[in-house]
Amino acid sequence: SQAYNCLIHFYKRYNHNKMDPSVKTTIEQRLLETGEKERLKEHLRNRLIEAGWREELKLHAKEVVANKGLNNITHDELVKEITPKGRALVPDVVKKELLVKIQTFLSHQNNM
Repeated sequence: SQAYNCLIHFYKRYNHNKMDPSVKTTIEQRLLETGEKERLKEHLRNRLIEAGWREELKLHAKEVVANKGLNNITHDELVKEITPKGRALVPDVVKKELLVKIQTFLSHQNNM
């Protein structure tokens, strides 16, 4: 889903260059095992809907299809075309909320 891809992009963007791969793997495992990953995805999905992000991205997708022609673009090409705008449209406040939620989660984890 687009929200999941956005979450992954956000996570990689803010942690990719600063983190040992084994630590990253451990964090990803903890997020998954505790159910926090699903909670974060659900929070992100809801906040993006509230912010009108989903509707804006739908409109952009319709514009792309209208410009290229429905028979001239594949699903994968459409996703590739709209992804940069989708990422750019995520409100800063939503990114910050997600970062705080991840940081809070990590601060409550032991034995990391």
